[in-house]
Amino acid sequence: MRCLLFPGQGVQKKGMGAELFARFPDATALADEVLGYSIEELCVRDPERRLRDTRYAQPAVFFVNALMGMAEADPECVAGHSLGEYNALVAAGVLDLEDGLRLVRRRAELMSEITGGGMSAVQGVPVAFVRRALIETGLTAVFIANLNADTQTTIAGDRTEVAVAAKAVAALPGARVVPINVSGPFHTPLMAPAEARFREVLAGFEFRPARVPVVSSVTGDAFEGPDLLARQLSSPVEWVRAVKTLRALGVTAFDEVNGKTLSSLVSKIA
Repeated sequence: MRCLLFPGQGVQKKGMGAELFARFPDATALADEVLGYSIEELCVRDPERRLRDTRYAQPAVFFVNALMGMAEADPECVAGHSLGEYNALVAAGVLDLEDGLRLVRRRAELMSEITGGGMSAVQGVPVAFVRRALIETGLTAVFIANLNADTQTTIAGDRTEVAVAAKAVAALPGARVVPINVSGPFHTPLMAPAEARFREVLAGFEFRPARVPVVSSVTGDAFEGPDLLARQLSSPVEWVRAVKTLRALGVTAFDEVNGKTLSSLVSKIA
């Protein structure tokens, strides 16, 4: 079985999707109308350097992912990492492209309003070691945010506490800690206010039955409805669990749009 994977925020770069906008003019015009600016100019030229801003990065990544997904043969199942889950839902027919864009735009706005946060990637040690180090610091506003691979995790939370925690985690044998350039404590309980507001937004959208299996990055199991998209803002990304579920479904081939970030993680999951 072949699974199509969609990455999330962080893969954005100037020039992405350059060859696709003219190929999909109707979809591009729709995006311009929904977003209120030229998506092609943002992605290809980024004259105001907005791709570093969550409010613009998320719609840009979502839309380029979507065009790349449209250019692919129909997958037998789909999954996405955080933001990429919206692309998986569009590819599976749960959401249409316009609704996906509207949701992602509002999601990005709400997430960007929660500031004062920090995130750091941790490589080289299992998540259990990272958890123990966080507990031993006694800090209360730092959390595991992404479980990306067997020895690749992300911590997030209050900016000051993340910096302290990063030093403690970096002291673990074999650990390498790299700060991530974001201002929000994404995928932690500190995002609860955004989650509550986004749950109200989700209530206004229709979610249809999936044409192919969609595996959620919140639970690591089958997508069960819009509540998971609200929980996603304040819950860790369970990518390891999602990949193991996909393999259990019979997936033997993973194809990824918009880079190789997730493919690399899949190869690091036993």
